[in-house]
Amino acid sequence: MKLSGNVALVTGASRGLGFEIAKAYAERGAKLVIAARDGQQLAAAEAELAKETDVVALALDVSQDAERLVQVGIDRFGRVDVLVNNASELGPSPMPALESYPWQELERVFRVNVLAPLHLTQLVLPGMKERGAGVIINVSSDAGVEAYPGWGGYGASKAALEHLSRTLAAELDGTGVCVYAVDPGDMNTEMHRLAEPGVDLSDLPAPAASAPAFVQLVEDQPASGRFQTQELLAPVS
Repeated sequence: MKLSGNVALVTGASRGLGFEIAKAYAERGAKLVIAARDGQQLAAAEAELAKETDVVALALDVSQDAERLVQVGIDRFGRVDVLVNNASELGPSPMPALESYPWQELERVFRVNVLAPLHLTQLVLPGMKERGAGVIINVSSDAGVEAYPGWGGYGASKAALEHLSRTLAAELDGTGVCVYAVDPGDMNTEMHRLAEPGVDLSDLPAPAASAPAFVQLVEDQPASGRFQTQELLAPVS
């Protein structure tokens, strides 16, 4: 699937990885529907992306307004061809051990990181299946497959998202819709700084380094599965 002329919905797109993915898609000619909670940052992102493509932005919480977000995209562009579930909730900062993790906070993490991506997927799937084409990308984390002390709440939500992605891929086999769980690796982002306050992250790559992998997945469309951006972008020897 070429990005040019197609419609991509990217959540958590006001900054960091979400913005860089949206920017990379815009540069390839995709039309954009973007969302984030911070209206001021989102407006700045919209203004930047509008230099490249047609874009509509909604300041909202994806765990509460998924229907409105998808409907606006359909009203504006007629369809959604690519869904990137990038919006994530870290939880308390600094991150607590599971033995003292407030369950109400964990409920919020799962609502944003697992239930919202599933709900958005459910909303865009009918159109994708009818057209026999579509791409769903769920942004995951190595914390979803490895056990890191302090990362249990966030990691558990990403583990659930990964299993959801695998199951969706199996259920959608043969429909023309691809489902990818993508681990972008450690990055120098605001979320990572909140996760580990005071830790020097200056040696980590910026989110822009991972964005081309999200272009590659859409345009090459390998079989559904789990991918790491570093592997996707590694030079072929």
